[in-house]
Amino acid sequence: MKKNKLDHVDCEILNLLSKNGRMSVKDLANEVFLSSPASARVERLEKEGYITGYHATLNSELLGFHIRAFINLEVEPNQKAEFYPYIRSCLNVIECNCVTGDYSMLLEVLFHSTTDLDTFIGELQKYGRTKTLIVFSTSVDHREVTIPNIPKEKSDE
Repeated sequence: MKKNKLDHVDCEILNLLSKNGRMSVKDLANEVFLSSPASARVERLEKEGYITGYHATLNSELLGFHIRAFINLEVEPNQKAEFYPYIRSCLNVIECNCVTGDYSMLLEVLFHSTTDLDTFIGELQKYGRTKTLIVFSTSVDHREVTIPNIPKEKSDE
């Protein structure tokens, strides 16, 4: 799938939708001063893979997940075929990244209690050693990438 070059309007649409995925097409068009249908732009950005989905951000604490932690895990390359399906099935894992360094995986997890977290770490240790960091507070929550503004092209007059 060939991706078109983004122009300043595409960038503005992506930035607006990353802040508010529920923004109406009419409001998008008004914000970016677009006279042609903004829906066609949004559809193209989705088709080309720039927009991969829309979601609601849930308050994990109100839902009872009071323990957020990052777990470093050492997984041997020959264990990945078994590890990946296992970790995808663990609903408390909200992100899993293969990384460089002393550990090969970095997991972000949410649990109701430290007891639940401890049980999970025990299960993980069949894949290798772990190092766990429990989060006390978060100064910057997960946010979407912000695209720098591309200057408008000057029209030939």
